[in-house]
Amino acid sequence: MQVKKECVAMLLAGGQGTRLGALTRKVAKPAVPFGGKYRIIDFTLSNTINSDIDTIGVLTQYQPFDLNQYIGNGQPWDLDRLEGGAFVLPPYQKAKSGEWYKGTANAIYQNIDFVDRYSADYVLILSGDHIYKMDYNKMLQYHIAKGADCTIAVQNVPIEEASRFGIMNTDSDDKIFEFEEKPKQPKSTKASMGIYIFTWAKLKKYLIEDEANKDSHNDFGKNIIPNMLNAGEKMYTYDFKGYWKDVGTISSLWEANMDILDASSGINLSDADWKIYARNTAEPPHFVGAGARISNSVVSEGCVINGAVINSIISRGATVKKGAVIKDSIIMPNAIVGENATINHSIVGWNANIESGAQVGEYQEKAIAGEWQIAVVGPNVTVKSGETVKAGAMLEEEN
Repeated sequence: MQVKKECVAMLLAGGQGTRLGALTRKVAKPAVPFGGKYRIIDFTLSNTINSDIDTIGVLTQYQPFDLNQYIGNGQPWDLDRLEGGAFVLPPYQKAKSGEWYKGTANAIYQNIDFVDRYSADYVLILSGDHIYKMDYNKMLQYHIAKGADCTIAVQNVPIEEASRFGIMNTDSDDKIFEFEEKPKQPKSTKASMGIYIFTWAKLKKYLIEDEANKDSHNDFGKNIIPNMLNAGEKMYTYDFKGYWKDVGTISSLWEANMDILDASSGINLSDADWKIYARNTAEPPHFVGAGARISNSVVSEGCVINGAVINSIISRGATVKKGAVIKDSIIMPNAIVGENATINHSIVGWNANIESGAQVGEYQEKAIAGEWQIAVVGPNVTVKSGETVKAGAMLEEEN
């Protein structure tokens, strides 16, 4: 007999992440390395178990192998449970073929049986491409106290930025009466974070109706939420005041990594009360040579540092050779930075090789129209000795 769960989490992790270019050409966005030793998905998985929600379906689709292998049985996040745990859920396989997820709502629709298996009262819908720490249980208790059919996590954004988000307009009790997708003239600053809690029986009804509508985009933002609002369902916002960043662009991914180095940013990876867990291979301690210089940086296990690292993230197993200078940059796992190479405002992908004397990126004092011009050297790419990679350029591995 299957054990009943009050709340089951469903993590949407199948996105291609096209705006990350070379970094997501062969891996799904949630599997991209972050912060020296993590993957982006580690934050959502860790939030779930830290919130005492121990049953989570991870819905994969685009380039799923690396992500499936990384999650495995969920052990690093204490999600290897006899009753519950982490489950990788690829698109549904019919008798003769598989059917790709057509949208976020269709992805949950295809896994109705998974949620029903645990007789869940509530379902928590999450994305695997955000960097934040959040207690979902507090949001769940709020949802229950309100008697809500749907609760949407929101964060107040500056009014001048509100037109970039889905905006929730509410009354004085935080009950939603209108949802506007990227409005030109926003009426409020409550931006949707893409984190939802639904009363399962209610959501299940709308998912079935939405699937039957051949004109639907099968999407929560475009279909399910507007349909529920139009029907007068009880929908509330839940204000979240902590650090949160959608890392869907190169600029935002770079910014989120840099925020780790800024004590005032609000993202603290050393918080013993809310740990971020990850699956890490056994690596030796990092080594810092006699002539090395490291300032305000994260240096992960297995690194060998003989150059200068300033305000940067150096991921596990990376090598920085003598005379190399790295500033305001992210070096991903097992990359090599050669002697006398210089790297500024850049992201160097895993297993990349920056040969001696090469120059990658350019120093920038501020973002242009909100976007940093970050140079990207893709995974497995070699930048030859003496070559220059300009600001904002992206080098990819040849097929």
